[in-house]
Amino acid sequence: MPHILVAGKIHDAGIAVLKEARGITFEVVPEVSLASYAPLAPKADAILIRTQPLPADVIASATNLKIVSRHGVGYDAVDVKALSARAIPLCIVGDVNSRAVAEHTLMLMLAAGRRTVAHDAAIRHGNWNERNRFDAVELDGKTLLVMGFGRIGQRVAQLAQAFGMSVVVHDPFIPAAIVKNAQCTLATLLDQALHAADYVSLHLPAAEAPIMGETQFAAMKPGAILVNAARGELIDERALAKALDSGQLRHAALDVLSQEPPASDHILLKHPKVTLSPHNAGLTQECAARMGIAAAENILAYFSGTLNAALVVNAASCDLKQTA
Repeated sequence: MPHILVAGKIHDAGIAVLKEARGITFEVVPEVSLASYAPLAPKADAILIRTQPLPADVIASATNLKIVSRHGVGYDAVDVKALSARAIPLCIVGDVNSRAVAEHTLMLMLAAGRRTVAHDAAIRHGNWNERNRFDAVELDGKTLLVMGFGRIGQRVAQLAQAFGMSVVVHDPFIPAAIVKNAQCTLATLLDQALHAADYVSLHLPAAEAPIMGETQFAAMKPGAILVNAARGELIDERALAKALDSGQLRHAALDVLSQEPPASDHILLKHPKVTLSPHNAGLTQECAARMGIAAAENILAYFSGTLNAALVVNAASCDLKQTA
């Protein structure tokens, strides 16, 4: 009887899927941390994991492990090479969070442009005259540069256009026809696109080094706003702080940071030109339910021999016809 380890709290809808399944057992470790679930890995036939790391040593300790299911679409914290060496599939949930992340991205854009957090704080501290600073800016008529044009980037573009924005896309891996069909403009030269954009939104996978640093910030249009609901590692945070301090950038709105949770002395935590959210762009009630259900169903599908290979990151290294 396969035993499933749920590493991190998931939505009750996902737990319900496991409760209703026959022929399996499972246990849930609510805390989202490596230390909380790692001691339980050796007896797991399957691991459903949130955002915490799954390193090679934990994989090695899980001698019964047959499948890993990510509660999301990113997997940079998982040692895929170690899984592939044992032909253990790593599956993701597919397109269940693009709507939620795209909405959150627009929320960050609006919050940054309209200074929502600062205005809220001003009213609560009795400063009603904050309204007379006339320092909020609109989305309508502005240019948005979307860096990365996958499902989330495309949805962001669609929502931004509804706000009256012109959307420019920089993604060397996307066919030009997709950009054209989305009524966006393809930018092949990043520096030119950065210089023309009022808002820049990142929708890229993690990179080995930041893709937004001093050079890119210097190339950006003075007074532009940077939004990141993708990966914290994409931004050189010290360079960002300098660009904000100098006035080169008006504001940054970030759902992700390079260190999560951040240290209390993190350079951006108290910066007045930064709006933050706790990496929760995809954690709406609706999206959490979709992710929990999909992550659980992937594991059950594996044990029934019906796992969709399109959802397996390392499918080429695995024999998906073999069940256990």
